[in-house]
Amino acid sequence: MRRIAPQPPLTAVSLAVSLCFGGLACSAQPQAGNAAFSFPAEASRRTPEQPAPAPLSANYRAVQQRFAQGWNTWDTNSVTTQVLLPEGLAIHVGLKHNSTVTGDSFLRDVLIGRLQPGAEQVSPGPHSWDGSYTDLRVFWEGHSWRIQSAQDAGDLVLLATPLPSRPVSALPPTLVVSVDFLWNRPGTTVRRADFIETHGASGAVPIYCTCAPPSSQAQSSTQNKDNADVPAAAPYFSVDFTAPVGIASGRRRTLSEIQAIVERRSQSYANSVASTGRSAPIRDAIETTLGWDTIYDPDQDRVISPVSRIWSVNWGGYVLFDWDTFFAATLASIGGRDLAYANAMEILREETPQGFVPNYARPGGWKSFDRSEPPVGAITVLGLYRQFHDLWFLEDAFEPLLRWNRWWNEHRHTQGYLAWGSDGDTHPANLDDHSRGTRQGAIYESGLDNSPMYDDAVYNPQSHLLEVADVGLMSLYIADCDALAEIADVLAKPGEAKELRARSARYRASLTTLWSEPDSAFLNKDLHTGQFSRRLSPTNFYPLLAHTATPAQAQAMIQKHLLNPREFWGQWVIPSIARDDPAFPDQNYWRGRIWGPMNYLVYLGLRNYAGPDVRRQFAEKSYTLFLGEWKQNGHVHENYNAITGSGDDVRSSDRFYHWGALLGYVEYLEESGPAPLSPPAP
Repeated sequence: MRRIAPQPPLTAVSLAVSLCFGGLACSAQPQAGNAAFSFPAEASRRTPEQPAPAPLSANYRAVQQRFAQGWNTWDTNSVTTQVLLPEGLAIHVGLKHNSTVTGDSFLRDVLIGRLQPGAEQVSPGPHSWDGSYTDLRVFWEGHSWRIQSAQDAGDLVLLATPLPSRPVSALPPTLVVSVDFLWNRPGTTVRRADFIETHGASGAVPIYCTCAPPSSQAQSSTQNKDNADVPAAAPYFSVDFTAPVGIASGRRRTLSEIQAIVERRSQSYANSVASTGRSAPIRDAIETTLGWDTIYDPDQDRVISPVSRIWSVNWGGYVLFDWDTFFAATLASIGGRDLAYANAMEILREETPQGFVPNYARPGGWKSFDRSEPPVGAITVLGLYRQFHDLWFLEDAFEPLLRWNRWWNEHRHTQGYLAWGSDGDTHPANLDDHSRGTRQGAIYESGLDNSPMYDDAVYNPQSHLLEVADVGLMSLYIADCDALAEIADVLAKPGEAKELRARSARYRASLTTLWSEPDSAFLNKDLHTGQFSRRLSPTNFYPLLAHTATPAQAQAMIQKHLLNPREFWGQWVIPSIARDDPAFPDQNYWRGRIWGPMNYLVYLGLRNYAGPDVRRQFAEKSYTLFLGEWKQNGHVHENYNAITGSGDDVRSSDRFYHWGALLGYVEYLEESGPAPLSPPAP
């Protein structure tokens, strides 16, 4: 139950404020000493004025314009809502549970992965890149049903089919299809006798339901109205959901016509996936995952792929995390070039005035002004360029990547190394983020929120840094420098290329000092005590990605640690802390569980050093872990249990978090063999 704070007595000031809020032109100032009276810390839900991002290039503007067109599941709030862009015309499919005794309820919005008691359970099926075909199943309040969508010459058809289920009520549920315009887009919707009439920016789009009789059979609108009492504030169709129901835009279609369109689109999607051969399951998983996770952000008029809709709804409409969104760009590259470019460019466009890509960005311009996240941007951008060869993309991405690269050197350098940090005095001050300027904020910058690697790390409040020379950060930064230097070469920027290679060489030399011969590993160093930390995680293998290990060191790391079943090898690989670490049994988030991004980055390093047998086994084990719950439940987990292989064993593993598909992507790379995504050795 939400607790309601007691209301203060009505003072002269509060009365004046209530009148002002009522619409009167007036002003009121709080009296000195009136402690009960206060305004929020910010006068608006938006951040104070910040420098505007650079204007979109013509090429990138075309990418977003190509995207934000037509019907798709653009609305972040529900996977059963279809929206037509740019009009904003929305068709919502909801279900009303009917009971004879105090049990009626209405499910208007449907999300994948909700875990609250009584929440709907969704099994997501195929979702094509362009939204031309979607398919999902929902179970809620004892009812089970399937919703498919398909496009036909620019029109949308929806097919809702009840599935066999054990009844929990004597009454059938009611299918409710409401139609409105989202995001304050201009438009009108009116319920007519046998259709819903809509008028938007581009003209009229009628919406028909097979539950309504054709005009020749319709009686007056008052005799033919839907009588379901549902909390729908827009015109709607409602029908007892005991048989399939079809919805069509543009023109009336029979149920059999709608079923035929859906079947054609379904077969077209299946053929497209099957044509990729052995890669078919992972291509299906990645296309489907990004299809359901991709949304439209009306505030900035852009298409983006946040990590999942659950996260986005909880953050006010969307949340873009730094390395998560770069990984989404990499995943999209297997079939959606424009989507890959959109995700890479939009997270770069969230760069702060200080010049770094933030840990997170959310509506209103709020972001982590105190901290960044792992620097994987340049290797992502270089990988996309090697695949698609669009020079304009490098030109658009280079300057923000360079500012970010310089920021690490200027703000996270200590004693010749790089360390994670969180700046304390940041403006604007995000009062809701209690981790800013703290030890926890610095750990959040690593992206490894509760990793045992940092259990004993000391945070220096003067430097705002963890006093740890971090192998993972330095390795990723070196790879970032090398990739960005190669991009500078392509763009004919010799000065910047020289600068970047000099920084790469300097930090590579520092990283070599973290090699421990007795341990056969690169180890984090506690700069407070001068001692190595012997807690091992996948980040200790990242020097392979940075081309820093000698061949002998690489083989020692692989043989003595990676392939050691007491540490990292086993049925399920690769745990986020070594199996013999005291924290491994926790299996709590980064304390022992398996994460797609770690497997992906380790695999990129193995491509630089390991033999084909090791790479193949690593990729197959990663893919097998991913396929288990993908095939059984349609889940793409944020993380997986390293003991059981399950992702469903805890509540802290989102059921549809796109970077989980990186576990399958490594197998795709192993099978397809595209150009390596890490830069060559300097």
